[in-house]
Amino acid sequence: MRRVVRTLVTVAGLTVATALALVAGFVALNWAPDRPVAELEARWAQPPSTFIELAGMRVHLRDEGVRDDPVPIVLLHGTSASLHTWDGWVAALASERRVVRFDLPGFGLTGPTPDGDYRIERYVEFVSAMLDALGIERCVLAGNSFGGAVAWQTTVALPPDRVQQLILVDAAGYPLVSESVPIAFRIARVPVLSALMSVTLPRGLVESSVRNVYGNPDRITPALIDRYFEISLREGNRAALVERFAQAPHGQHADRIGEIQVPTLILWGGRDRLIPPEHGELFRRDIAGSRLVVFPELGHVPHEEDPAATVAIVRDFLAAG
Repeated sequence: MRRVVRTLVTVAGLTVATALALVAGFVALNWAPDRPVAELEARWAQPPSTFIELAGMRVHLRDEGVRDDPVPIVLLHGTSASLHTWDGWVAALASERRVVRFDLPGFGLTGPTPDGDYRIERYVEFVSAMLDALGIERCVLAGNSFGGAVAWQTTVALPPDRVQQLILVDAAGYPLVSESVPIAFRIARVPVLSALMSVTLPRGLVESSVRNVYGNPDRITPALIDRYFEISLREGNRAALVERFAQAPHGQHADRIGEIQVPTLILWGGRDRLIPPEHGELFRRDIAGSRLVVFPELGHVPHEEDPAATVAIVRDFLAAG
């Protein structure tokens, strides 16, 4: 019996040692500490990027196009994305409209909030403050995924007519059961794993997460993965992601979606496995007079995956407004 116990203890010790060795090897191979924002600006904040001090943060901003546009277009990105996700739309619209985009708190080069507050109400306050800071009295507000939730909740919160038109792109809003969640998002919700990911980040994990949200992964380029990977390393972003998931769950205030009374265009990728197309139908049902357009071959970020096809619908919507 003693021999059996000694054997079990030895095996257990070897198992623990092996596990520790594997963890150490993983960390060594995938070591990726936070990077100072100044280090990332050289590549990801070239002109027309600027920075504005707002709410205790240095916010990464691009304000392009027609300067005297009375109703600028304001674009809000989704979770773990950045203002760069809208490059295609801006290229198509900036010759005829003023187009404003910025990295939301906790993401991109803006980075974390000073007080760790990532409630949806805080994001609504932030967007409102940004409109005031830029002197935008009326706007077209568009948002993708989490940015879509911020967009429609900002529309509800602001005085009437401040938002003239609303564009929701695979927007969050209703309680959610996803068909498939990017692995990086799943890790951020597990304390032990998220702690490990605070100092490591396999590039393959980022690539897997991006492929998960594209309808056609063949559209993904190494340069696109570089962007998501490097900006994720901005100091504080990984810790902020963990807090954002904890503080702003899906489905908050969904009962207020029916209060939206502005012309609304809803765009959806038919292959979205994170927020399924049925949610687009829910928005169309609850927002009076809204229009839903589904792109059967696209995924969760259709504006990024196929900017030409999606912005063509947006142009028609803007002209009708």
